[in-house]
Amino acid sequence: MFTFLKQLLSQRSAPNRTDWQPAVRTPAQMKRHEQWLADRVYLNWAGPYFKAYHFRKAGVGSSQGLRVQLITDCGRQGAIFFFDPSIGPGNFRHFFDFTCERVLELGYNLSTSDQRTLVHPTYTETIDKHFLKPQPKDCSETGRCNQRYGSITIDLISINEQPGFIRFFANPYHDDIFTPAHSFDELMAAVYQLPPADEQVQARIAEYARE
Repeated sequence: MFTFLKQLLSQRSAPNRTDWQPAVRTPAQMKRHEQWLADRVYLNWAGPYFKAYHFRKAGVGSSQGLRVQLITDCGRQGAIFFFDPSIGPGNFRHFFDFTCERVLELGYNLSTSDQRTLVHPTYTETIDKHFLKPQPKDCSETGRCNQRYGSITIDLISINEQPGFIRFFANPYHDDIFTPAHSFDELMAAVYQLPPADEQVQARIAEYARE
């Protein structure tokens, strides 16, 4: 599966495209996610993915076994967090929304939350996307607006309805009306540098794994 996903990142066949549609969570899904947050299940992976990211930057393996790939193309900085079966599809999808919510806490607006399905010859690819922008009114007396980390995109890529990876990246604005962007390393720390999960939180993994 990991090899297939790496091939997917580097080369795609021509798919049958559908238009982007608004991503909608049902009231039951929203209530379930709120409980997942209250149970702090995210602590099982926030810190480990943060460490795995820095291990990857240093060129060494992650002691937690989570796979991370760096994004450094077209002016973007980011990371790809590969799904691990130990997480479970339900937890991974909750973690995708959790990442968006953490960015909102940093002073961002949620511009869009969309979904699109691409039908390839041998598989179906679904893309869930959160696109966030810094607050437009957050400007200093000099007139330069605080871009924080630039615009932020968070994608969840699923293959045949099974999660494959989360793509999390920042795209800084290069215009004099904005302050210089903070680094992606700082963004990673702000979102994922959290305390480790205790035994009670670890025990919650199975409860949400198969949603």
